[in-house]
Amino acid sequence: MNPAQQALASAALVVDDADYTLIHLPAPAITAAAGVLAEIGEPFCALIVDKDEVTLVLSAEDWSDFQARLPDHRVAGPFRLITFDQPLALDLVGFLALVSRALADAEVAVLAISAFERDHLLVPASQFEQAVTALREAQARAAQP
Repeated sequence: MNPAQQALASAALVVDDADYTLIHLPAPAITAAAGVLAEIGEPFCALIVDKDEVTLVLSAEDWSDFQARLPDHRVAGPFRLITFDQPLALDLVGFLALVSRALADAEVAVLAISAFERDHLLVPASQFEQAVTALREAQARAAQP
């Protein structure tokens, strides 16, 4: 078993009951978006900034509370969150390839977000059960000698 298979086989899949919204904002909205995150205090949210856009991931409940403060937005969702609750080495090769392959084979769309030690997936809420089943099957295959 290679390190990526070992990590997949041993990672706990953690899910919650929340729906998440993906929010697109223009690049100059970074200060407003960061201000929203500073007020939330929820265990999962994300802010991604590049030269062209700002992307926020918020629970649908939080989004409903803050959307008026973030004009010129586009949204997608609902998504559900799946977290691989295990520290993953920064030099681990192939982990997301295994995960992506399992979900692609199950025809589940995925948005991957990597934190310093953990990887998180957002999958369409309508495909959540399908995604969890596919990942658990992939974990079982990875655990086989």
